[in-house]
Amino acid sequence: MAAGEEQSREYLRRHRLPELLHRLGALLLFHRPERPREFLIQVLERVKAGRRAEGEYPFLMDEDNVDAMFSLLDVLGQGHIRPEQYREGAST
Repeated sequence: MAAGEEQSREYLRRHRLPELLHRLGALLLFHRPERPREFLIQVLERVKAGRRAEGEYPFLMDEDNVDAMFSLLDVLGQGHIRPEQYREGAST
């Protein structure tokens, strides 16, 4: 592998850019905003504020989504799920 290519891979890894780009793409597809560029700017501003502990990091799922998924897995309404159910929900 050429030195320049190795430096590029290290740069991407160090700054976790593939993960960031994957998350941004997922957020775009999930929310499907009318103005995707403005949406991305807002998300990146929230990421920046979250790193400074001034705000929350933007997640794909909010609390309502998590509650809905939990209630689907907790069919008996016991308030808890088994580890197998957790793994099943986390893999979808």
